[in-house]
Amino acid sequence: MSRRLRTVRARAAAALVAGVAVVGLVGCTAPTSGDQSVDTGTAATSTGPAWGTSGPSGSTTGATGQATPMGAKWDWGRFTEFGPFLKSVSGGTTYYEVVWCDVEKKQGSPDWSSLDRIATRSREIGTTLMLKLRVGRCWATSGDAQYQRGSKAKTESAMPTDLGAYKAWVQAAVTRYSKLGVHEYAIENEINSASFWAGTPQQFETLARAASGEIRASDPEAKVVDAGLSSTSYGYGIADWLLKQGRDADALSAWNAYFERRIGTRGNQIVAVHTRADLETALKSEQGVRNLVYLDLMRQLAASKVTDVRQIHFYEKYSAVPTLFAYLKSHTPYGTPIQAWEVGSFDKSGATTDDATKSEEVLKTMSLVLAEGATVAVWLPLAFDPGGRNGDEPRYGLLEPDGQVRQAGRIFQAMVEASRGAKVVKISVAGMTGVGFDRGGTATAFVWSDGHAVVQLPDGGKAASVESLDKPTAGATTTLGATPQRLTLPVPTATFLKEQR
Repeated sequence: MSRRLRTVRARAAAALVAGVAVVGLVGCTAPTSGDQSVDTGTAATSTGPAWGTSGPSGSTTGATGQATPMGAKWDWGRFTEFGPFLKSVSGGTTYYEVVWCDVEKKQGSPDWSSLDRIATRSREIGTTLMLKLRVGRCWATSGDAQYQRGSKAKTESAMPTDLGAYKAWVQAAVTRYSKLGVHEYAIENEINSASFWAGTPQQFETLARAASGEIRASDPEAKVVDAGLSSTSYGYGIADWLLKQGRDADALSAWNAYFERRIGTRGNQIVAVHTRADLETALKSEQGVRNLVYLDLMRQLAASKVTDVRQIHFYEKYSAVPTLFAYLKSHTPYGTPIQAWEVGSFDKSGATTDDATKSEEVLKTMSLVLAEGATVAVWLPLAFDPGGRNGDEPRYGLLEPDGQVRQAGRIFQAMVEASRGAKVVKISVAGMTGVGFDRGGTATAFVWSDGHAVVQLPDGGKAASVESLDKPTAGATTTLGATPQRLTLPVPTATFLKEQR
């Protein structure tokens, strides 16, 4: 074993032990249940986002004057094609990654013009913009870039050589864009990957504390958001969490289920596990240790109030969402909002090929992420890019490349409309799963069943398959299966659910 790897592993062990001590002393996580199931969702509903109290600061309202917790991420180079759809889902959120080394290519000569246009256009279409503040690698850091990504050749970030200059850049960015309605700022992005962060955990903590202070000083309304680790990192965290509880079988099952669509797609990077030894080998790998260190660092930063918001990225199969949130709620200080800045469906396994099933998975994923407590959920990508790295579209979009709305986009529009100004209600009862949106004494629910469930509808209630949303039918009951249905209810979700038990 190399000296470098032994050092990384030692730091990981120290960080995780420290994390346990913090939880024990501070008591900042919610009480744990005696239930030993991986999915901590109960048979009844849980209303409202238990781990968060609100959406993004200064949320922009849509054409109806009401905000939605849903949003999308798009290629600004195709903004004209996407404009009509974006206006139809106004009131939500998006994010943009701004890199110091790109804004200020020459020291002392920043160029904010591109970001100015993006911030202005976001406001014009009724979308709240959030920013990821990244350093990049250039004159402001030491060393040369080791990674380049995409057509814009974005590099990893490194620790600035002059922390004062970095703080001045953060201050300038927040002062400028708070005036254009931006009030949430994430510090870096997916730092558990070496292709995004070249520094150490200790350096990132120093960077985060410096940025956090400048953000709050520059905008009293601002919320500081953590780095948002990669979707795959949580599979490691979940398995490690269960293993430490002595729940070996659950840990193995959770790993294989979470990575159902990743196993075998990256060579030997992510493999199926069959024994505790297999799983320990994966967790003790260099990437595994790095993931666990940064997962714990995100918890520590929230516990010490350096960050205000826990940011997650999720691209796995929708069925992994409840397990993910069970893990998050045991590793996030109670009351800390959880926001899903990146939600999507990554599938190179070839298991799901038809558009109807992919469209239904968009609904199921967004429904579960919101139902489990995320106060923001941003779908990525808005549209497939045929000129991108992957011509087989492993990440499914809501629109065709030319902006034509897919069935997934129409479903997304229906969910946005239902969620505007509504209270989110988790639905998990009598074989029925989904989310309810309560507003003004009525509700709209999006539900399905992994088996077969007969649902009682209240007088005046209507049901429509997501395959034919324009054809709702009234009746005393509706039968649920794998294809989701939209229920239009004349009563709140809780009242409707009482009739199902």
